[in-house]
Amino acid sequence: MTRVKRGVQANARRKRLLKHTKGFLWTRKSKYRQAREATLHAWSFQFADRKKKKRDFRRLWQIKINAAARKNGISYSKFINQLKKSNIELDRKILSDIAHNHPEVFKKIISQ
Repeated sequence: MTRVKRGVQANARRKRLLKHTKGFLWTRKSKYRQAREATLHAWSFQFADRKKKKRDFRRLWQIKINAAARKNGISYSKFINQLKKSNIELDRKILSDIAHNHPEVFKKIISQ
């Protein structure tokens, strides 16, 4: 009967996990136990923050639109309401870009 040595598989498993912790701070990038804990947290935040990113950008676009609308004497909510009534189907991303980079075009949109 021969002895079973499992060092190769164990080291490969640890090395594979440590590849994912590249760029982490302190011992979280080099020590297996801390690295395992760090990756579990990182992956859960990664999933949640992909959703959060969409919310954050929408809030930013709303702020930009509101600032530009108020310069032209109308509030954000009234502006969005008027857009829907007049069937102008521009999303907030495009509207904020227009408001930020082309204020004269934005003024024409408000007048319509």
